[in-house]
Amino acid sequence: MLNLSSTSMVDTLSSAYADRWEGSESIAGADANALMNLLASYDLIFVVLAVSLIIWFVLAFYLIRVDQKISKLEQKILSSPENVYKE
Repeated sequence: MLNLSSTSMVDTLSSAYADRWEGSESIAGADANALMNLLASYDLIFVVLAVSLIIWFVLAFYLIRVDQKISKLEQKILSSPENVYKE
């Protein structure tokens, strides 16, 4: 049987890397901290909404461009003299 009272958990990761985490903040500079402060100052739902809207707009733009290119290819194929698929 395991006696949990005699076993203590030690957080070795935080104590071993504590000085490295603190030093990395000064390397990143004020720009990263300003961005994090900006994102944290608003509700997180607005950040998620902004990112999802950007993804949807890029996807819509890509689909419209692909549709335009396919339409051009269809017109080119239908207007070619050796077309066997003329309607």
